[in-house]
Amino acid sequence: MAKDWRETERRSPRFEGLEEWPTRDILDALLSGQNAALHGVSAALPQMEEAVEAAANRLKEGSGRLVYTGAGTSGRLAVLDGIELTPTFGWPTSRIAYLFAGGMIGLTKAVEGAEDNVNAAQQEVDELKLTPYDVVLGLAASGTTPYTRAAIERARNTGALTISFANNPKAPLLKDAEFGILLDTGAEVLAGSTRLGAGTSQKAALNLFSTSLMARLHKIHQGYMVDMLATNDKLKDRAMRMVLAITSCSEDRAKEALTEADYHVKLAVLIAKGSPKAAAQNALDTHFGDLKAAQIALKL
Repeated sequence: MAKDWRETERRSPRFEGLEEWPTRDILDALLSGQNAALHGVSAALPQMEEAVEAAANRLKEGSGRLVYTGAGTSGRLAVLDGIELTPTFGWPTSRIAYLFAGGMIGLTKAVEGAEDNVNAAQQEVDELKLTPYDVVLGLAASGTTPYTRAAIERARNTGALTISFANNPKAPLLKDAEFGILLDTGAEVLAGSTRLGAGTSQKAALNLFSTSLMARLHKIHQGYMVDMLATNDKLKDRAMRMVLAITSCSEDRAKEALTEADYHVKLAVLIAKGSPKAAAQNALDTHFGDLKAAQIALKL
């Protein structure tokens, strides 16, 4: 039988007989695998930097969408990253889409043959009616998943920007996209269980990618997530603390501004600094949500 070139499927002799080790030794081995996975992310930072800049250029002025695609663990991690963008950064749900092998049912249970269904991937991409303003992220630990490869290939043909993440150096998925980001995590502690090191690397890479992208899209100001949705008391308190820190105004003034701004932190900051609401909103719209630029424009 031919040797499998996929490092994520290889069994490391170092962990032979793992199940018979003392529990503490198993835990130590698993943790070492998680730590090693982060080195794979570190090595990928130059490629991630280029991909973030390219994605920001596509998304910053239009109504383009961020589309996540994958199967199994990789797809679930992708969906998790996308879901968190709306409450954390106020990214509109209308500008996020998911292509998951097996559909939403596949998120919680395995759907037989879903990750091999090339036709489904192509059809689902076509249904999105992608444009060059859209950005499509594809994830697969092996980098060979037919569904994910087909989705990325189809998306690239529409002119959308495509970015792929995979954990094998020879993964074809890396070449399918305009930006292929290798997260070289090697063999798993438990052979083939890519929810371990590969999964950790993908989660970390997505955290870095999407947060940096939101920074480039003016969703962060002075280290604060100033476009978050204040949907509960804890987040309303956080919004209050942000406005106080950014403006140095009184608590009463901050509360008035937040109430007038319906707890939109950026708008509240400008109001608290003395801008009329309409002018503040216009400045934010004119400068694509850039709070610093809006303050300069309003001479605040």
